[in-house]
Amino acid sequence: MPKPRLPFSFLLAAALVLPALCASAQESDTLAKIKASGAITFGYRESSFGFSYLDGNLKPVGYSIEICKRIVEAVKSELKMPAIEIRYQAVTSANRIPLVQNGTVDIECGSTTNLVERQKLVAFSPDIFRYNVRMLVKADSGIKSIADLQGKTVVTTTGTTSFRLLREADKGKNLEVTSLGGKDHSDSFLLVESGRAQAFVLDDILLAGQLANARNPKDFLITGESLRTENQSLMFRKDDPAFKAIVDRVVSGMMKSGEMETLYGKWFTSPIPPKGININYPLNAETKEAFANPSSKGI
Repeated sequence: MPKPRLPFSFLLAAALVLPALCASAQESDTLAKIKASGAITFGYRESSFGFSYLDGNLKPVGYSIEICKRIVEAVKSELKMPAIEIRYQAVTSANRIPLVQNGTVDIECGSTTNLVERQKLVAFSPDIFRYNVRMLVKADSGIKSIADLQGKTVVTTTGTTSFRLLREADKGKNLEVTSLGGKDHSDSFLLVESGRAQAFVLDDILLAGQLANARNPKDFLITGESLRTENQSLMFRKDDPAFKAIVDRVVSGMMKSGEMETLYGKWFTSPIPPKGININYPLNAETKEAFANPSSKGI
């Protein structure tokens, strides 16, 4: 029995589609993209103090930025390139994942929580920090716990998990609050400073950075029970095992050598630019565990 022949139109369509699919696969390869362009794009935050923020010359600096630069050195060696240009793209909590997915940003060097649900969209490095989600309030507000937020206005930064965690903590307690969303962490802090909101819920380390940079730090405090212990990681495109292998090797190596702890001290327990303030957030037990046993499992 003769084999059925595929129509010419089908073969032509396949000939057109297959190269396009291959090109798409190549374009999703971060290393190939870097080699072709001679550059890598960092996503940075404008006000995640200590992690990723702008210094006095509007240059992105911080703990996460420095880790990303170490990764670039490893990529440069892997690709045998004499130099790789670092380009910067500002991101927010709301747009960071789409900008990584669409290729605008190659690696986000910010303050992003590694969530299992986000792993469906992007990939993560081993955790570079672990912290607790709490709230910042005015020192004279009388707010000491989640229950004290009854009838109050609470701000969270748009695109973060904070308000959802507050709602989960409230299950069965009928807490009634008005919610506001700040476009970034500094905007959220200003809503508390101006009195438009009574509490700002976020990672305690990021709250500590906002407090340290306040005009009058003694007017505010970080309080309340922890809503959850979370983990921060560097974020990049998923389904790119070659790039992830380099990221994991560099981050884990920095942890095992002690370099990560030294870098931590530089940004969280020492004066930092541009004002020489000290966030004064000693290495906690959760982050020590992250350094001892590198993991990108997520929560």
